[in-house]
Amino acid sequence: MGPSSRRPRPFPPEVVRVAHLALDKKAEDVLALDLRGISSATDFFLLATGLSDTQVRAIAEHILEEMEASGLRPLHVEGLEGARWVLLDYVDFVVHVFHPSARAFYQLEVLWGDAPSQAFSP
Repeated sequence: MGPSSRRPRPFPPEVVRVAHLALDKKAEDVLALDLRGISSATDFFLLATGLSDTQVRAIAEHILEEMEASGLRPLHVEGLEGARWVLLDYVDFVVHVFHPSARAFYQLEVLWGDAPSQAFSP
């Protein structure tokens, strides 16, 4: 059975919550990728775009604060200072908050194009 014929499985509530937290700060192109069975590094990616370094930082900080308030802290945070691409590693899922040019350059949704996905909008 190929990737396109796999039956989509629901995304866990934490990934859905992070998507909505990103939308709280007006993130664009919010997309979850299901990497189960495709990657051994993590089960899910959540991708979001902020239109400026300030917005990228605000989205990432909002996610960090709200997830920590519910008892979930990331194992690793990268890029918060520069805010072009912020990575929040929660082990089972990784959040990527991009500036548009960084998202276009790295094209994670193309790289992981075989992964089932779900777009989120306000």
